[in-house]
Amino acid sequence: NEFEGDEASGGSIPTDPELEAALREAMESVESAGERPRGAPSDDGLLHAEPVGDGDAEALVFRLREELAEAHDRTLRLQADFDNFRKRALKERQEAVQYGSQNLFKDLLSVVDNFDRAIGHARDSGGADLESLLQGVELVRRELIAVFEKHHVTEIEALGKPFDPALHEAMAQVETDAAPPNTIVEVMEKGFQLRDRLVRPSRVIVAKAMKASGQDGADPTG
Repeated sequence: NEFEGDEASGGSIPTDPELEAALREAMESVESAGERPRGAPSDDGLLHAEPVGDGDAEALVFRLREELAEAHDRTLRLQADFDNFRKRALKERQEAVQYGSQNLFKDLLSVVDNFDRAIGHARDSGGADLESLLQGVELVRRELIAVFEKHHVTEIEALGKPFDPALHEAMAQVETDAAPPNTIVEVMEKGFQLRDRLVRPSRVIVAKAMKASGQDGADPTG
């Protein structure tokens, strides 16, 4: 009998690390159900286990093996669930990259339609009805700005504002006393941002102080 050595040493179960780990897990499961197998060790582990006879030891080991098999099965199911979750998350990420802008382009379709109508009307009139063409273009622009705002794309305020290198790109500087130095006096190209992220900076012309008279054009800061 494989447990004869245990009986000779007082009937205790040998301290096998794998068996001890399985026993701890089994005890947690048993205690959560409000029961404890007779002769099972306390929370201190196998080193302080109460001696048990061969019959009880065999029953306990059999039960522990069942618990270990169940734990192994649960681990396999959790691993399978995790693999499925990872694959699903990867697929959703790929779809977001490929089709994330679908709603934006869907909203822009009506803008394209109105552009086509304005161009078609201008061609039908032989270019004579320029006022109607201008009104059509202005309508399309308003619609386009509305689409931008719907998708949280907003125009960066620049004209008359202090120059901010995080939002504006200076294309030139002009001497003027009509605005304080470092103030934007002209916007060459409007900038936009998506929520708090810069999409394109405003390209601007910035005011600088007038040169003092009698300096022969020399830069007073140089």
